Amino acid sequence: MSGKPLRPRKEPRQVRGELTRQRILAAAREVFAELGYAAGTTNRIAERARVSIGSLYQYYPNKDAILVALVAEHLDAGAETLRRHRETAGEPDTLEGALRELVHVAVQNHLDDPQLLRVMVEQAPRAPELLEQVARRERDQIAEVRGLFERFPEAAVSNVDMAARIVVNTVELLVHKLIAGPEPLDLSVFEDELVTMLIRYAAPAGSGRSSGLRR
Repeated sequence: MSGKPLRPRKEPRQVRGELTRQRILAAAREVFAELGYAAGTTNRIAERARVSIGSLYQYYPNKDAILVALVAEHLDAGAETLRRHRETAGEPDTLEGALRELVHVAVQNHLDDPQLLRVMVEQAPRAPELLEQVARRERDQIAEVRGLFERFPEAAVSNVDMAARIVVNTVELLVHKLIAGPEPLDLSVFEDELVTMLIRYAAPAGSGRSSGLRR
């Protein structure tokens, strides 16, 4: 995929143009989820969106660019999900509450279309700009979890940086794999079990904070 243009060809300046762009992205979500990435051609996306192929190409040069746009939207939605959750639930006041919030937000952000999620994870083009978006989001999450370990006295990890990386990547990998998997999933049980695992790792019973936090 190297050498392919992955940026949108133009940004809509009018409401009509933005509606067309959103129709293209909505159609792409359906087509990729139903048919997979290989069979999700721009012709099929344009047909599903009820726009001409020429109109599609006015916005996106190829289907790789469309998938990159969908992944970017998915990443942005994570921050918005967290914001809405805190509006209703407030800031967590314990480490367990904070880890539960992390897990719950991750789960909620992956429920819209598990099949599209699988396409994003397994087949998204590894474009530098996309990888940088993913890496930036991961760095932000690691910094937030690191802050939790330093904020709550019940945290007893021996290395804050490594522990934050482990927690963030564990949540991401398990949520991606199980929600996008073929087996039915009881979300409340899944969240409870994942939080239990994380809290036993980050604050094992009786460990206190005697080992200290090492950077």
